[in-house]
Amino acid sequence: MKKGAIHILAASASLAAMACATPALAAAHKQPSNAELMKLLKDQAAKIDALEQQVQTLQAKQGEQAQAVAAATAARSQQAQTDAQVAAAAQDQRNQDVAALQAQVAQLTTRSKHDVKVSWNEGGPTFGSQDGHFSFHPKGRIVTDFSTTSGSSYPARNITGTEFRDLRLGAEGNIGKIGYNLDVDFAGNVVSVKEAYISYTTKLFGLNSKTYIGNSLNDRSIEGATELVGLPFAERNAVANVAVPQVGYFGLGLQERLGGKGWHISGAVKGGDNGDNDGTHNDSIAYFTRGHLNPILTKDAFIHLGAWGYWETLNAPVSINKTSAIATDFNGEVKVSASSIAGVKSDRGYGFEAGAGWHSFWAFGEYGQRTLMVPAGLDIDQKAWSVYGGVFLTGEKPGYSSRSGVLARPKVLHSITDGGLGAFELLGRYDKYDFTDAARGGEGNALTLGGNWYLNNFMDLKLNYIFWKTQNQVGAFPGDDTGHTLLLRGEIVW
Repeated sequence: MKKGAIHILAASASLAAMACATPALAAAHKQPSNAELMKLLKDQAAKIDALEQQVQTLQAKQGEQAQAVAAATAARSQQAQTDAQVAAAAQDQRNQDVAALQAQVAQLTTRSKHDVKVSWNEGGPTFGSQDGHFSFHPKGRIVTDFSTTSGSSYPARNITGTEFRDLRLGAEGNIGKIGYNLDVDFAGNVVSVKEAYISYTTKLFGLNSKTYIGNSLNDRSIEGATELVGLPFAERNAVANVAVPQVGYFGLGLQERLGGKGWHISGAVKGGDNGDNDGTHNDSIAYFTRGHLNPILTKDAFIHLGAWGYWETLNAPVSINKTSAIATDFNGEVKVSASSIAGVKSDRGYGFEAGAGWHSFWAFGEYGQRTLMVPAGLDIDQKAWSVYGGVFLTGEKPGYSSRSGVLARPKVLHSITDGGLGAFELLGRYDKYDFTDAARGGEGNALTLGGNWYLNNFMDLKLNYIFWKTQNQVGAFPGDDTGHTLLLRGEIVW
């Protein structure tokens, strides 16, 4: 408030006071003295000064409050600016962290596609890229047998010895959808190529398709299409041995397979010389087909139904003198003779399969027949059937491929390498060999009891006891003969 205004206010107050005092004095009918008027003016002046001091004090407080409000407003503004700067800096840091993490993920993703990983699930190392585009598995197997035969009426059949039943080195793997496999066998001090092929996996008519080009195992019967080390018994059954074409278990050519989980069908065209043709003659040609179906396929059970057939055209009429080993591969004297059939131009074969598995139990039955076609329509049938099964005492499930309808090594639950006891399996099989359709064909049968101890997924011991009987009409051991063969096998597969 300005000073002039204060004085005007003071004069007004003084006049008002005098106006109020005059009636009072008039009422008293007394005239105030000069001293009383002076005293009254001094009192009023003092009151005016006090009022002016209060106004000044009030104005000072208002100024201080205004300054405090301005300072607080400025502080809040500064804090808001600081908070905004901190938030912006934090957001920038978060963006940088996210970008760094994204770069690391991209780097890890790129590295995972090209870096090599090593797996030891198959007994040996498998090298492969993280995305599965590339793999390489050096593989091999050592299969060693000890066998002894006794009880035969012919001393030459009662022999004991050891052999490398299978001795292989090779490699397998894939480059994208293209696979490859090579197996070279050194058993018997003879080098031979068993499997050597490339394959291509794709979709055909919306179905899973795999094409094989090269030398591969023929898809014929359950055990005929199963690798030796995948068999529960030491040797293949009578159906696989009797109803085998002249090309044998392997053939060089083209094979196509369609299928999925619980079924498959295959077709193949194979040459009869397994790549050994020296260019001086035609190959024998064989055409194969096989299929299987699992009408029941669950975690704990399956039913198997299958059938197969082949037709083989020989490059020239040949004489076939079929003899099938009925005991072990080592003892070549214990065989069933089919007698010699001359002038065979072609042959055909077919077979049927059925089987089932439930938890640790499994069983199969097979029938197979081979027909030799000779001049004048005098076709000769060679027949066989087999029934076999087993049970795991340690809870494993039977080794069986529902995609191919063949046998396989079981998955051991508690291997000795992990502190367990391994897997124990008991087996039984009956085989019948029938060549009696020929004029001098023989026949035979064999009962095999066995036990397997799978130490882990790639090592095992097999014990087979075989009680056999042969009735040959020709050869070095004619007539009825029986005997016992005991075989102990050690296998390691990687």
